[in-house]
Amino acid sequence: MSFNQPFNETKPWESQDTDILTKDSDAWQLIVWNDEVNTFEWVIETLIEVCSHSTEQAEQCAMIIHFRGKYAVKVGNYETLKPMCDAITDRGIGATIEELVS
Repeated sequence: MSFNQPFNETKPWESQDTDILTKDSDAWQLIVWNDEVNTFEWVIETLIEVCSHSTEQAEQCAMIIHFRGKYAVKVGNYETLKPMCDAITDRGIGATIEELVS
C-alpha cells in the first residue's frame, strides 16, 4: 500500500458494517414443531397459505418436521416472522421464533 493513496478509497469498515446489519435483521427462524395431532395435509396447507411455500416445498418441510421433530420453515426478521408464527399457532400447530445461531 502506498502512502500516496487517499485513505477514503479503501474503506475497510463498510463491508463489515453491512454484514452485521444484514445478520441482525435476518437473525430469526420460524420453527414448526411435530405433534401427534395435526395431519400432513393440514401442515402442508398451512405452510402454503401462511408462509407462501410452494406445494413441493411445504411437503418437504412437513416430512422433515415429522422425522426430525422440528424444522425452520422460514428465516427472516422478527417483524416478518411474528405474524406468520401467530397464524400457524392459531391453526393449532406448534410454532416458535428462535434466534438464528451461526
